[in-house]
Amino acid sequence: MDRAIKKKKWTPQRIAIGIGILAFVAFSVYSLMLAGRQSSLNVDREKITISKVEKGVFDEFIVVTGVVQPLKTYQLDAIEGGYVAQKLLDGGASVKKGDLILKLENQRLMLDFVNRETEMYDLINNLENTRLRLRQDKFALKKTLSELDYLIQQAKDDHDRNAKLFADNVISQQEFTRTRIAYERLQQQRDIEIENQKFQEENSITQIKQLEGTLDRTRLNLSMMKQNLENLSVRAPVSGLLSRVDVEIGASIAAGQNIGQIDDLNGFKMRVEVDEHYISRIFPGLEGSFEFNGKSQQLSVSKVYPEVRNGRFEVDMAFAQSVPDGIRRGQSVPVRLQLGKPAEAVLLSTGGFFSDTGGNWVYVLNESGSRAEKRNISLGRKNPQYFEVLSGLEPGEMVVTSSYENFGDKDVLNLQ
Repeated sequence: MDRAIKKKKWTPQRIAIGIGILAFVAFSVYSLMLAGRQSSLNVDREKITISKVEKGVFDEFIVVTGVVQPLKTYQLDAIEGGYVAQKLLDGGASVKKGDLILKLENQRLMLDFVNRETEMYDLINNLENTRLRLRQDKFALKKTLSELDYLIQQAKDDHDRNAKLFADNVISQQEFTRTRIAYERLQQQRDIEIENQKFQEENSITQIKQLEGTLDRTRLNLSMMKQNLENLSVRAPVSGLLSRVDVEIGASIAAGQNIGQIDDLNGFKMRVEVDEHYISRIFPGLEGSFEFNGKSQQLSVSKVYPEVRNGRFEVDMAFAQSVPDGIRRGQSVPVRLQLGKPAEAVLLSTGGFFSDTGGNWVYVLNESGSRAEKRNISLGRKNPQYFEVLSGLEPGEMVVTSSYENFGDKDVLNLQ
């Protein structure tokens, strides 16, 4: 007869499921235990800086150093080279337009000038001789024509008389032919003399024109050379302050070499250097300010120099109003350069933490202030005082803002 078979309580499937459940529970308990064991470091509260997160107006600006400069400067360049024979004025002297500053000497220029002057006098002599020869040729032509006309008149009389005598058969054919040939020959000679004199005159006139053109060019060249000699005397192109003269007596100066500078004292500007990081954000019209004699002086960007040197570029700033009394060339002041308009934001004080975290996380204190834990944050704009907090922090929270260099990768700081 048949009998009932009991079902087994622990089948292989149930055993496998149980093992899986136990493993999951064990892993969860282990993870919770590890989460409760974050790495920590004991830190002396007196050796760190703690700042409060605030809500306020974020004013985006940078502080740069401005140097007072003249509104206009004029460079003194040597137009001609030479060596310094005299130095009449030094840097710091006030000058008027045309005042003599330096005297240079150049023997080569002097010799060229003398040679060219000699050439000009030779041309003048040649020109005068050619003109004189032309006048003499005209007088000679008149004399020659006068003699020829006399001879022609005589020959004509002989020819006319012999023509009548020949017609009356008084003289021979030979005698008549001789007087006719003599008369015609003198006429031809007169025509040839006139043509020759005309050619000589035209040739002389051409020579005179050529000599006059060469003489004009030589005089112009000589005038330019004379001007070059005058340029050896370096004079002030404008009135102002001779801020510097960079040569001494006996020094050799090349043509085009800068030897000094004159400042126009009728106005001043502020020259500032800005980090290249801000080159895309600086443009004419931006405002700035600085404190002078207890008053705030307003400035505005007038010119941006795009050339970057050693990671910095230069900017000219003009005074919004009149130049304050007492300010001097070369004076340096801290200038607050405004980069944007003020706006409400959550603010975190600047500090050494940024160089260690890049602004990606900070240590935030708990309510009791006994410990500080890592927290991811996001920062935006920056000015010399504050960072703009985009996310991760709330107003009123306390943050460690000093350097994290000595904290390693600890998750928690126990403050003592």
